[in-house]
Amino acid sequence: MRTSEIPITDDLPVEAARPDERPVERSRSRGGMLLLAAGLILIGLNLRIGVASIGPVLGEIRDALGLSTTAAGLLTTIPVFAFGAFAFLTPGLTRRLGMHRLLGVTMIVLAAGILLRLHPSLVGLFVGTVLVGAAIAVGNVLMPPAIKQDFSHRSGLMMGLYSTALFVGAAAASGLTVPLLPLVGGDWRAALAVWAAPAILAAAIWIPQMRRSPGRARAGAGVADAPSETGEPPFRAILGDPIAIAVTALMGLQSAAYYTSLTWVPTILQDAGIAAGTAGWLFAFSAFPGILASFVVPALAKRIRPVWLPVAVAVALMAVAYVGLAVAPAAAPYLWMTLLGLGQGASISLSLATIVLRSPDAHHTGHLSTMAQGFGYLIAGLAPIGFGAVHALSGEWTLPLAALGLLLVLQLVAGVVASRPGHIRARVPGRRVSS
Repeated sequence: MRTSEIPITDDLPVEAARPDERPVERSRSRGGMLLLAAGLILIGLNLRIGVASIGPVLGEIRDALGLSTTAAGLLTTIPVFAFGAFAFLTPGLTRRLGMHRLLGVTMIVLAAGILLRLHPSLVGLFVGTVLVGAAIAVGNVLMPPAIKQDFSHRSGLMMGLYSTALFVGAAAASGLTVPLLPLVGGDWRAALAVWAAPAILAAAIWIPQMRRSPGRARAGAGVADAPSETGEPPFRAILGDPIAIAVTALMGLQSAAYYTSLTWVPTILQDAGIAAGTAGWLFAFSAFPGILASFVVPALAKRIRPVWLPVAVAVALMAVAYVGLAVAPAAAPYLWMTLLGLGQGASISLSLATIVLRSPDAHHTGHLSTMAQGFGYLIAGLAPIGFGAVHALSGEWTLPLAALGLLLVLQLVAGVVASRPGHIRARVPGRRVSS
């Protein structure tokens, strides 16, 4: 049987796994596993906060520093490009530090980047933003293999909790940053700095995992925490794999839709005659159905046939929302935002879960996560810019939304391919792939 034809065995008992792929929770106490799970979810909660907190106070930042609209916009686009660019550093850092230790370091760097924004200079603001993007990039890549290794037979539940944590963190930062302003004397820098607290808490809870020596991890193919990868296929071995390409396309296209919506949907609603404060709230409201979908969909997707149906439903929900925004944005804005949130929540949870399900072990999950999120976020960073350019040329929102609809078609195609049962195949140099 070829590797790509191995059926998904996420629900098989532990005894069915190879010795080097058995989940590590068997060797830990229940309390230790609960602490590990809590740490992973808290890390996930932090992986959007540093970016989502900027948007609500972007006007205050622009006025205080005299920034142009383009320069201010960099504060939201730089992190997305950083998600892609710094993702490719993760395999090398993992080899040097070990996966669990590196996850703790990302929280420390994230807190440092957020606090650096307190410095009363433009350099501090932008360097802090780059550090935030870099830390989140590494965390994004590490989370799927960490869940694959530590919770291999609970991956559906853990990926659901992880994607839910992403939405909760983003919603909290978007919705609470402005209300924090009166509590900190109206200082936007202090309001942003408050969000270093969850990262510091995550780092503190993660200390027991950081003390785990990488060298103590089992050295099999299923372990991503080992300090070396001797005998394992290199990252470049999966670059031409069709499943890996489909998973990467799915991640990039759903991220493109999300960040384009994050950047432009409030403006679309304002141009339809909705007050700026209400428009901001409406988009924040979309996070609530998104949270529900991101938690429920991964578990449901494992039971639904055909396997590509959840991807199709997610795409359809977003398509209806885009049509509504193009034709009558002010007629039923809560309906459009509900559909958009459901579609986005389902899409991100499915794309993250697919990284785990299409990988035979934690080592390959790390490579696939690097590829999908590295190239995927580079694609996503370009989408809001292109959307804005099409709007500037056309002078209205129908054509840009139609272009976004075309991306949904591509997302559907990528999702159908990525949903097919099977694993990526990576050839070790000098070793034949068994058939």
